[in-house]
Amino acid sequence: MDGFKKSSHTVHDIKYHVIWVTKYRYKVLSGPVAIRTRELIRQGCEARGITILQGSVGKDHIHLLLSCPPSLSPNKILQYLKGRSSRLLQDEFPELKKRFWGQHLWARGYFCTTVGTVTEEIVRNYIANQFNEEKNDILRIEE
Repeated sequence: MDGFKKSSHTVHDIKYHVIWVTKYRYKVLSGPVAIRTRELIRQGCEARGITILQGSVGKDHIHLLLSCPPSLSPNKILQYLKGRSSRLLQDEFPELKKRFWGQHLWARGYFCTTVGTVTEEIVRNYIANQFNEEKNDILRIEE
C-alpha cells in the first residue's frame, strides 16, 4: 500500500489542490513578504500534520497541493492558514496593515478540488462488481 498514510484507525491518501488570492488581487506577495508567507504556510501545515506536496507563492495568490489527515476538512485547513498568515504578515509588515484595513489580507473565498489516481468510474465499478446481485441497485445489501 505505497503512498497511503496510516494512523491508529485509518489508512488514507487525501490530497487537495487549493488556491486563494489576496483581497482585491493586490500584488503584494513579493520579496520579503513572499518569503515570510512561504515560511508561515510551511509552519502552519507542519503544525497540523499537513504535507505540502507542491506549492507556489504568486504575486497575488497561493497555489498548494496538500496531503492531509482525514480529521481535517479543507474549510478548517484554509481557515487556519489564511487567518494565521494574515494576522502575522500584517503585524510584521506595516505597509500591509495600511493597505488592507480591517485586517483582511486574503479574499473571502478559495478554490479547492480533490486529487487522486482513482476515478469515480473505477470506484463505481469496484462497488458494482463486489457481489452478484442486480446491477441497477445504487445501494445494495451484502448477503
